[in-house]
Amino acid sequence: MDEWVRQAEVWVGQAERWIRQQPPEQVYVAVAVVAVTVLLLVAVSCLKSSKANTIVLSGLSGSGKTILFYQLRDGSTHQGTVTSMEQNNDTFVLHSELERRGKVKPVHVVDVPGHARLKPKLDEVLPQAAGIVYVVDAQDFLSTMHAAAEYLYDILTKATVVKKRVPVLIFCNKTDKVTAHSKEFIKKQLEKELYNKVTVTEGAGLTGNVSAVEEFIREYVKA
Repeated sequence: MDEWVRQAEVWVGQAERWIRQQPPEQVYVAVAVVAVTVLLLVAVSCLKSSKANTIVLSGLSGSGKTILFYQLRDGSTHQGTVTSMEQNNDTFVLHSELERRGKVKPVHVVDVPGHARLKPKLDEVLPQAAGIVYVVDAQDFLSTMHAAAEYLYDILTKATVVKKRVPVLIFCNKTDKVTAHSKEFIKKQLEKELYNKVTVTEGAGLTGNVSAVEEFIREYVKA
């Protein structure tokens, strides 16, 4: 330790002698360059650390968001079909990528309850969103179509979503059921309601068919 201290003192002495030998203007320029460089490095570091890596699961109550959350994290349904009234929030490596742990970037997934009273919580997480997965109940779509379209429109017109151009994936859940509507039908009906083009995919949370959501996540949260 003493040797390191002595070496440091030598370096400091050399630096002081060099500074005394330089014209004041040159010293000021050198200090300014160092200061600007440090500020740039700090700014770049902050930008990198603040890059969005949050995927928001949204949709009406009972659409299957919580099951999707558990499938992405654990590869199982856990609580089955029980509607969650609490927000699920966790950072994890996708269950389908566990064998690549340490080589892929963990994803922060937030499951926002669809109950009308809890929808304002969505505004709290949207500023950090890298993408939004909007879950639709394909089996019970006709009875919830208008409400689902209204909520989706509300999300698409959020100032944060519009300004940051946050990508939105519509996940048609429960398509494993015999009475479920196809993604083509759901897309067509939503387009009629929204007068806009939307990206729609299908799957089934209960059976673990969530690969389309995983692909969407990896498109916007790079490994």
